[in-house]
Amino acid sequence: MRKDGRKIKTIDPMYKLISHIMVDRCDAMNMIELTVQQDPIRKYMRRKKDEGYTFSHLAIIIAAYVRTVAEYPFLNRFVVNKTLYARNEVAIGMVVLKPGETEGTMNKMYFKPDMTIYQIQEVLDEYINTNRGAGKTNSTDKLMATLLSIPGLARGGINFIKWMDKHGWLPKSVIDASPFHCTMTITNLASIGTNYIFHHVYNFGTTSMIMAMGNTRDDPVKRHGEIVFEKVIPIGLVMDERIAEGVQFAMACRKLQGILQDPSVLEQPPEHVNEDIK
Repeated sequence: MRKDGRKIKTIDPMYKLISHIMVDRCDAMNMIELTVQQDPIRKYMRRKKDEGYTFSHLAIIIAAYVRTVAEYPFLNRFVVNKTLYARNEVAIGMVVLKPGETEGTMNKMYFKPDMTIYQIQEVLDEYINTNRGAGKTNSTDKLMATLLSIPGLARGGINFIKWMDKHGWLPKSVIDASPFHCTMTITNLASIGTNYIFHHVYNFGTTSMIMAMGNTRDDPVKRHGEIVFEKVIPIGLVMDERIAEGVQFAMACRKLQGILQDPSVLEQPPEHVNEDIK
C-alpha cells in the first residue's frame, strides 16, 4: 500500500498494457510547447497591485495549473512498477537559488485543488523565503547529505530507496523529503535569462510532468487582417503519456491557457473539484 497514492482499478485495459510496453517514464515522454499571452497576465498583475495585492507570474501560472488539476484530476496520476496510481495530494517541486550562489535547493510545495490565487501566492512566498534563507537546509538537503555522508552509502542507499519505492514500501518521511515524488516540477528559466527547454522526466519517483518557462518573446499573430507581434511566455511541457489519453492532455492544455487569458477566475475557488476514477 503506497503512502502517496491509491491504485486505479477501472482504467481502460490499454493503459494497463501500455505500462508493460513502455516500462520507464522516459520511454513514455511526450513534449509540447505552450505559448501564453503575457499581456492579460501583466494587466491583471497591475490591477491587483493597485488594489494592494502583489502577484508574480510564477504564482499565477502555478495557480492556473492547480485549477486545471481540479477539473482534470488525471494530471495528478503516476505510474510505478507498471501500475497506475492517483496521487493523494497536489505537490509541485521547484528549485530555489540561495542569495549569491549558483546552485539551488529543491523541495516541494503542497496545494489543495480548491485554493485561490491569494492562497497560492502565500504558499509560494513562504516556500521561497524558507528555502532561500542563508545557511538553512530543508528535508531534501538533509536526506542528500545523509546519503553522501559515508563512502559507498549513496549507491546502496539510493538503490534500496528505489527498490522500496517500486514495491510501495517507501516511508512517507522519505516521500515527503524527495523532490522526485510530486505532481509536477516547475522551473522558471527566465529568472536566469534563459530560454525554455523540454526538461526530461525522471524514471525514479512519481513526477509525471515537468514545466519549464523561458524568456518572453515576440510572436507574430494576425489581428484584424494585419500581422502584429505580441509578447508571449513560452513553456516547455514534458509529460508521461501513460497517465492519460492524448485528447485529455489537449483539453487540459487548452484549459490552462484559457485560465491565463483571464487570471481573475483564480480569485474564487472552483465551483467543483473532480475526483479521479476508482
